[in-house]
Amino acid sequence: MNFVALTRATQAAASPFYRGVGLEDTLSGDEISLTLPADEAFHRVAHLVLGGLAVRLDLTFEHIEDLEIALDALLERPLTDEALTLRVRMLDGELRTTVGPFAALRTELERGGVDSLNLARILTAVCDSVEIADRDGSDWVELTKRVDSRRDEAG
Repeated sequence: MNFVALTRATQAAASPFYRGVGLEDTLSGDEISLTLPADEAFHRVAHLVLGGLAVRLDLTFEHIEDLEIALDALLERPLTDEALTLRVRMLDGELRTTVGPFAALRTELERGGVDSLNLARILTAVCDSVEIADRDGSDWVELTKRVDSRRDEAG
């Protein structure tokens, strides 16, 4: 029952937490990575980290709420591992959140229509971009949300 927020300094020591994560996922200075047990009791920790980062970046309430809705929708889906990884990074005015590993999430995102309230409809309503990547047989979701801080809107 370990969870850890990783920084660049702890990346080498944290290699057991990166099962299935490739070289393209190295950490940068403006990124938070959290690996925690997939147990529902730990979902609050993922929300706390995401919300804390959003507050630190001075995002609007609407942006924070959109990110929380997307995270909730994903956390309801079955994982392929006993651990959940949440990676959040700010890059060029976009907040990019990667969550995984999931079992057969691509299939769920591709089915359903515009008339049903399905995962694809929820995610595309609250995020600017939704991408699925296959890593070692598991689906990872990258959500992109273009954000302006409250400071940017006021100035």
